[in-house]
Amino acid sequence: MAALLPSLHRLFPLLLLPLFFSISFTNGSLHYETLHLFPLQNPTPVSHSSLLTETLTLDATSATSLHLRIAHRDALFPSNSTPDATFLHRLSRDSYRVSSLTSTVRPKPNSTARPSAGSGFTSPVISGLSHGSGEYFTRIGIGTPPTSSFMVLDTGSDIIWLQCAPCHHCYTQVDPVYDPRRSRSYSVVPCLSPMCRHLDSPGCDTRRRSCLYEVSYGDGSLTAGDLATETLSFSGGAHVSSVALGCGHDNQGLFVAAAGLLGLGRGPLSFPTQSGRQYGQRFSYCLVDRTSSAAATRTSSAIFGDMAVPGNATWTPLVRNPKMETFYYVEMTGISIGGTRVSGVAASDLKLDPMTGKGGVIIDSGTSVTRLAGPAYAAMRDAFKAGAAGLRESPGGFSLFDTCYDLSGRKVVKVPTVALHFAGDGVVQLPAENYLIPVDTKGTFCFAFAGTESGVSIIGNIQQQGFRVVFDGVNERLGFVPRGC
Repeated sequence: MAALLPSLHRLFPLLLLPLFFSISFTNGSLHYETLHLFPLQNPTPVSHSSLLTETLTLDATSATSLHLRIAHRDALFPSNSTPDATFLHRLSRDSYRVSSLTSTVRPKPNSTARPSAGSGFTSPVISGLSHGSGEYFTRIGIGTPPTSSFMVLDTGSDIIWLQCAPCHHCYTQVDPVYDPRRSRSYSVVPCLSPMCRHLDSPGCDTRRRSCLYEVSYGDGSLTAGDLATETLSFSGGAHVSSVALGCGHDNQGLFVAAAGLLGLGRGPLSFPTQSGRQYGQRFSYCLVDRTSSAAATRTSSAIFGDMAVPGNATWTPLVRNPKMETFYYVEMTGISIGGTRVSGVAASDLKLDPMTGKGGVIIDSGTSVTRLAGPAYAAMRDAFKAGAAGLRESPGGFSLFDTCYDLSGRKVVKVPTVALHFAGDGVVQLPAENYLIPVDTKGTFCFAFAGTESGVSIIGNIQQQGFRVVFDGVNERLGFVPRGC
């Protein structure tokens, strides 16, 4: 349970509750958790060097596996915004992201040979809320010699891209902008290259005969420039050569702090696919918070390779959507509230239709709030409200949340347990701080789920926090390891 304690503070570093003590018990026919709440101190800033100087002790069986320290972005890049304003901005950005994900449908490109599995490596992951960014970040080196850069870690995208000099339009990033002219391993991709054809909308610079890329996002942000190959390096000496990435000379919108994005999707240009021949299409991450005192001694990693797959995970098969190849789909079969399956949550409401590509459930590192298909969410919410009848409701809801409680002045609350059921008899029991979260400084807490009419349900990173989430592309399965950080 201790590894789960930081999860609230990834989104709400200045609000409340650095420590949770959770006890599960049964009251009548329902199962509850009791939480003792304590005031939160402002997070102590963490220097960038404390993250970057982390070294690895290699074991004899995994000579190329690396384990790097995770830090919370709120501590690395403190924000001057009030907690309330920062949270509302995050919800607004989250809505844009969900809109973008649910409207992305594209044909499946030509399939590629399945890569063989190999040894692994890891990279540091940093979660972020400050500066309006709620994504998680990793630290890698770009080029030869390497330029160290923070990159957004995103399972909902395929292409890897970063800002490049010379910049025609660039947003402010923490690190110096990468300059391909200073790298010995940089090379543009020809227009007729198979890599170029993997882009959704490839362009061609006829003068240089080089491939051009452009990626736009649901919030209006975009990046455009040259498609090139480059070497990515990781602490401990691991590197991946000839990785296709976008070298963006025009980058506009809500991107902040990070140099670019490391796409972890299932498409041919994603990092797991491109590095698959070297390390296998296996990776895992644990979204850990650096802002609470309990997190001060907790470390985790984003692991790529055989070591990413632990032996104690709860597994469920991955599902392929022929109309939307990027995303990681799973089959959710039901939800339990207070230890009882919710009868109104029908598996059919959460099932993918492979003929149309509609419906289904995806797991996404960049979406914060879990969205469920309307009927399933309504049944779940009503069951939770019935079990939490002893808590004082806050009228009117808050932003996209319609079920909130006034817990001001309270030090102890009990809430019904929440569990997600997946195909293969996988049951993921959520800790209470992953579904009842503070939304302001007045003591208002909300049930951290929302309904969607798009048909596509999304498991967001609030519910993932504290778990190691394992993406095993070799065996086409996804796993959850509680207390995995």
